[in-house]
Parts: sequence; structure tokens; C-alpha cells
Amino acid sequence: MLSAAQAGAPATGHEAHSCPETPVAPPADLAGWVRPVPLVAGRDAAHAPTLAPGQAVTATLSPVATVTTAAASARTAKPAEQGGLFAVSVSAAGRYRIAAGSAAWIDVAADGRPLTSVAHSHGPACSGIRKMVDFDLSPGRYLIQVTGDAATLPLMIVRLPG
Repeated sequence: MLSAAQAGAPATGHEAHSCPETPVAPPADLAGWVRPVPLVAGRDAAHAPTLAPGQAVTATLSPVATVTTAAASARTAKPAEQGGLFAVSVSAAGRYRIAAGSAAWIDVAADGRPLTSVAHSHGPACSGIRKMVDFDLSPGRYLIQVTGDAATLPLMIVRLPG
């Protein structure tokens, strides 16, 4: 079997065979990624547990048919997917990054409306972080809605420096 580089495709740094068995340490702003705590996602906004910025979680999701989202998503979830909601309270305005351990879809909502992300990227190579989505947030309460293929999802939100 050819690697992505041998096949002429760009290497993303996320190929399973190219990473060490133990994930590499993430950058300092994502240091909490390596110490996740379990957290069950809410099935609606009223039952969304709070994510603490800087604390990674291993989120347990529910079948999307049992989840009521807080805002319309730009992407329609597939019937077999899992999903859930989390609340986050922002005390300081800034750019916030949501990191996920899979290619899960991530929306952030405020007052029943979806927010527009300002950046998308892959996580650091071999860190276990698959996807990162950035949002510019002001002080207030937000809901994070996620959907994906797996019943569990590594997830974290951090305020970026600057």
C-alpha cells in the first residue's frame, strides 16, 4: 500500500501508520487535551452540560433522532449519526477554538441563531485532534452542537491568545 506522499497526494500528518502509538503532546494552548474527563452531552438546550474552557472531555453523544438542536445547522445530520449539545460561558471577548477528535460537525449558537465560524483547520499532526473550528465570541452563554459518526467524541474549547 502506498502512503499519501508516495501516491502523489498531500500528506496531512493524520495517517494512522505515520504517527507514534502514543499521541504527541498538543501545543500549550491545547495542553488540557491530554486529560479529558467524561461528560454526557445534552439532548436539548435546557439539559446541555457546561464545557469549561481549557478542559477536554470525552463526550457521550445520543442518536440524532433524540436530540433537539438549539439552532438550525448548515448541515443536515444523517439518521445514523450521534449528536449532542454543550453550554459554554464566555467571560472575555476573543477568538475561541473548538477542537474535536473526529471529523464531527460543530455549530455554535447564541440566542437560537447559528454563528459563523472564522477558521477551520486540522489539529496538530499525531496529537489525536482531528479538527479545529474557531469562532469570535463576546461575553455570554453559547451552545455548542455536535454531530458525528461515533457515540463518543473527544472535545475541547479554548480561548486563543491575543
